Amino acid sequence: MNRVIRWGIGLGLAMGAAVCLGQTSPVPQSQRQTALALEQKEKNVEAEAAWRIFLKAHPSNPEPYAHLGLLEARQEHYKEAVPLYRKALALNPAFPGLRLNLGLALFKGGHPKQAIGEFTQLLNAPKVSPDDAYRLRVLIGMAHYGQGEYSDAASFLKEAAAADPRNLELRLVLAHSCLAAKQNQCVLNTYKEILTIDPESAEADMLAGEAMDAMKDTDGAIEQFRLAIQANPRQPHAHFGLGYLLWTQNAYDEASKEFQAELALDPEHTQSLLYLGDIAVRAGRFTDARPLLERAEKGDTSLSLAHLDLGIVLTDAGQLDEAVRELKEASRLDPNEVDAHWRLARIYRTRGDIQAANEELARTEQLKKAEHEDLFRKMANGRPPAPATDTPLTPAAPQQPRQSQP
Repeated sequence: MNRVIRWGIGLGLAMGAAVCLGQTSPVPQSQRQTALALEQKEKNVEAEAAWRIFLKAHPSNPEPYAHLGLLEARQEHYKEAVPLYRKALALNPAFPGLRLNLGLALFKGGHPKQAIGEFTQLLNAPKVSPDDAYRLRVLIGMAHYGQGEYSDAASFLKEAAAADPRNLELRLVLAHSCLAAKQNQCVLNTYKEILTIDPESAEADMLAGEAMDAMKDTDGAIEQFRLAIQANPRQPHAHFGLGYLLWTQNAYDEASKEFQAELALDPEHTQSLLYLGDIAVRAGRFTDARPLLERAEKGDTSLSLAHLDLGIVLTDAGQLDEAVRELKEASRLDPNEVDAHWRLARIYRTRGDIQAANEELARTEQLKKAEHEDLFRKMANGRPPAPATDTPLTPAAPQQPRQSQP
């Protein structure tokens, strides 16, 4: 998403800078002309000095503050640009292009909520042109996305996309927003629009696959990820996404090939290492599993499945202290992980710590009972139980708990 957010910001910066640079002064002077010339040549240090000389002579003129803010923003000094823009606005709230540049500096400076306020004022202004309204909707949508407000982001981006029927990049952003907002039908509708622009969009195939997965259409999701790989075999995360879907269907041999294909593109792809290691554990190939799981755990210490599987491998190797540490961490990261408690109970019983073993077994039974009651409630309400996983596949996938041993 960083790529598409940069696209939206660039769209706004190009408009804002052009307006600000074109501002005229009621008192043209040679010092102003010098400052403008230096600014246009991107001699930022010299231009700043020239504008400050002009400002000293004209302290009530908003233009030098506006241009000093623009110079700071050019150098990505957004925190410094904001007060300069605000000072210029205080002197002249109608200064052309200024509120837009303030909004952009706030957004790029990590204050998307404040940026939305500035952009919204511009969007609601009388006589806003269709082109400006389009750009502002894009920026407001991006700002909402930056705050994790995906439904609001999708709303503004839909309006923008309707005004720009052939914009592929915008539709990819919209599809990402809809997916994050769990508006799966919106993802599929946008996917169809994308295909009319680029029939070979691997990224769009993946987004459609994720939406289908969220809608419990696993077969459809698998087909979409296959299409993504067919369109671009080097598309990041596509092989992993397909491999993960196959893993959920217990198609471990085929899943392994996809995880290996992802690792051929990115040798440190943490999730692919994790699930290859898990497949090796399930097959009893603990020697193969250990280095894969250790690399995955090194890449991301929050993966409960990595700790669980390492606990299994270490138990088999007789390294019980290390195994206990890994299994405890797995249960801490995922308190509902039945298998971790059951395996801890076995280790404690082997060591003769009956009290600790009974505590873990009690926790195991409690979790199994809760799972049974949840299933019973769903069936009583006429709803089938949900699959173990229903979160996006890329760039990271959820961890599917193992079933506990009898």
